[in-house]
Amino acid sequence: MKKGKFIVFEGIDGSGKSTISKLVFRKLNDDYGNTHLTFEPTDGPIGSLIRNILNKRIIADEKTLGTLFLADRLDHIGNPVSGILTYLEKGIHVISDRFYYSSYAYHVPPLSLDWLINAHTVCTEMLRPDIVFYIDLPVEESLKRLKKSRQFRDIFETREKLEQVTLNYKEALKREGKKDNVVIIDGLATVEEIFKKVTEKLSTIIE
Repeated sequence: MKKGKFIVFEGIDGSGKSTISKLVFRKLNDDYGNTHLTFEPTDGPIGSLIRNILNKRIIADEKTLGTLFLADRLDHIGNPVSGILTYLEKGIHVISDRFYYSSYAYHVPPLSLDWLINAHTVCTEMLRPDIVFYIDLPVEESLKRLKKSRQFRDIFETREKLEQVTLNYKEALKREGKKDNVVIIDGLATVEEIFKKVTEKLSTIIE
């Protein structure tokens, strides 16, 4: 059986990646069937703990949070029942809203990019995406969108943090992007324009 393709969407908060992920999921499901949409942090036990930290229900330092994301990702990849590899091996395409580039972007500092890349070797040896779409959105536009759409913001959704995350994404993509099939998309384009570019690119890797 031919393995499914693993498709990842990355971007800062408010970039529209979640919206595009859902649209692409519906498109692939209609065209090919056998498509699974997932996200990080997951809704598993480790992911649920992470969400409680992000929403300030549980207090933890950022190094702890960064390593929890790594643990959640390992389970996300390798869980024998619901892991990404399990779906791919059944010929099911998997779309993930965030993957390891999010850790490289959101957890520097306090962790170093070198440490995160090395720590994630255990993940990258198991699975790399077939394609990564990075939706590049200016911080100013991100803040405008978050103000309209969010009543409460998590610990990462401040101007200072989003500016740092944007810089971290670009550094991580510069260092690691050659190992992955990364496509950078203008986040200021309309949803329709982004969706069109994404589906055109996907048509080159999905038969």
